Formats: sequence, structure tokens, C-alpha cells
Amino acid sequence: MKPATRAKARAALLHWFAEAKRDLPWRRTRDPYAVWLSEVMLQQTRVDTVIPFYTRFLERFPNARALASASEEDVLALWSGLGYYRRARLLHAGAKAIAERHAGEVPQDADARRALPGVGAYTAGAIGSIAFDLEEPIVDGNVARVLSRMHTIEAALGTRDSETALWREAGQWVKGASPGALNQALMELGALVCTPTSPRCEICPLSSHCLAKQGDRVASLPLPKVKKAPKELSVIALLVRDEQGRALLMRTRDAALGGELFKGLFNAPMKEGEGRSDASALAAQVGVALVPLIRAHVLTHVLTHRRLTVHVFESHALKVQTSDDTRWVLDAELPALGVSTLTKKILRATKER
Repeated sequence: MKPATRAKARAALLHWFAEAKRDLPWRRTRDPYAVWLSEVMLQQTRVDTVIPFYTRFLERFPNARALASASEEDVLALWSGLGYYRRARLLHAGAKAIAERHAGEVPQDADARRALPGVGAYTAGAIGSIAFDLEEPIVDGNVARVLSRMHTIEAALGTRDSETALWREAGQWVKGASPGALNQALMELGALVCTPTSPRCEICPLSSHCLAKQGDRVASLPLPKVKKAPKELSVIALLVRDEQGRALLMRTRDAALGGELFKGLFNAPMKEGEGRSDASALAAQVGVALVPLIRAHVLTHVLTHRRLTVHVFESHALKVQTSDDTRWVLDAELPALGVSTLTKKILRATKER
């Protein structure tokens, strides 16, 4: 695209954004911490889902220092229900780094931002352009779709060729006045107009410049990313109550199921397996003497890269060896804790049974 043509298209996009943009809470501020928080929360999560979490999180942790001084347990409790908990742990680590290295302020320097835990090219670019008005590009799913159609990028999403082309084009678009508004406009256009299906080309401010529109290729672009089938995993979960039936046995801090899956969250004890013998082995591992051990139900839980078949066994405990990682939790305490979505699903299924 020639510079003069891009400048014209850029101006049309900014004008459209000024008129059509949604009134979202993170668009009412240029505080780099608030911008950072919103971008982390919005990763793989719908806007309407994020809004109440964003508001509550800022009320509790209004700046990086406040977040840095919080416990991981408190951070995950406030994040509970938003999913993808690794984001919360990295955000927490990033806030600690800011408190230690940058006097509690999100750095304006791009290299310093990219050195923060969990801050990659996209998040760094969002903070740089929106909060500091720097000409730093961003590419998320919405921007990738817009640019793939605008410039007929032939490489499949997720490949090195497409990433190179997309970031190159994004770098050209962000040059000029109002880089933060421009980046947000590209995202908003992808969310509201240049949608994956049934795009509204008739109202698009860029339609006269779009190569896919001119070549009748809007429906075929972008070329989709090749997805791997999620790994199938069979899991045992123990739902253990005390003898009075008032408290549940929960585990935390350990990396559940041998990885980072639910690390730092409160969970029903879990391990790979599916039969009664596996459940008994898990009880012994946790240090619980059970009576009786009842197979309650089986449910499915789908994560980004895994599909879990969860075999739930219920019991009451005769004896428990509690520790820092294993303790009783009263039912009334559950809403204030960072409980994994899977454990919440298990508890709901048990009540409905």
C-alpha cells in the first residue's frame, strides 16, 4: 500500500473509531498499569466477561505496588472464574518486578517492558501505544484478521510467514498520529465489523482499500491456523468431607496433575487415573483414611490443550494428615478463595445429583 493511500485509510479508520467505539472502562484511562491489566485479562476472554473482573481487580489492587504486595492466594482468589490462571501469576510476578526495578511504575522504555514476566510483543505494544502514545504495533486475533484481509496475506495464521507479514503491516499502520487509538481501532474493527463470519463490509471504513474485498476473498481469509487435537486425559478427583460434613478437603500450591494446570489454586485432590484403585492410591498419597469411597459421577472438562474425563469419588474422612498444601475448607470460605473452575464444576455437579 502506498504511503498516501495508507494515510487516507488510516484517517478513515480513526474517524470511524471516534464515532463507533464501545464505551469500555479501560478506554477511560491511559494509566499504563490499568491498560496492562485490561490487556492481560482480555487474552482469550470475552469483553463482557472481563468487565466485572477488571473493575473488582482495580478496586482491590489499584496500582502495581498494591498488586506486588498481595499474596498469590489473594490474587488468584480475585481472578477465580476468569480462567487461564497462568495470566494472573505472571501479572503478579510482573508487578513485583515493577516494584523492585522501576519504583512501582510501569516503565515507558519498550525493552524494559518486554523484560517483565508475561509481557510479550503484543502486551508491550498495547501499553506503549495506548498509555505512552508510542508508535508500537500490536497483533491480536482481531488485528490479524483485519490485516490478513486488507493485504491478502496468504500464510496460515500461527506460522512464521504470517507472523512476519502481520507484524510488518501492523508496524506500518501504527506510524503517525494517535498510535494508541489506531491500534484500538484495528482491534475494534475486527471485533465489530471485520468479523470471522458475516463481516459487515458495507459499513467498513476500509472497504475501498481492502484487497480481499476487491478480490472477493473476504470469506476465505485469513487462512486458519492448524489446530492440534487436545490431549485426552483421565483424572481422578476426590470430594472428601469431614465427619460433620461441614468442610471439604482441598489442596493448593502444588502443581496439580504434574504440571502448571491449577497451580496455586484450591482444588479437590486430583491425579491421573480412572478406577477405584487409583482413587484409593490418591487418598493414601494425600494422607486420608476414607470410609466409604463412592464413585459419584463422571464429567468432562475441556481446556485449551487438554480434554479431561474426570472420575469423581466422594467420601468422608476418618483421619487426615493436613499440611501447608492440604487443609480443610469450610463451605462458607469457598467464595473468598481462588478455587479452580474444574473444582467448582465438580461441586455443582454434586449438588445437582
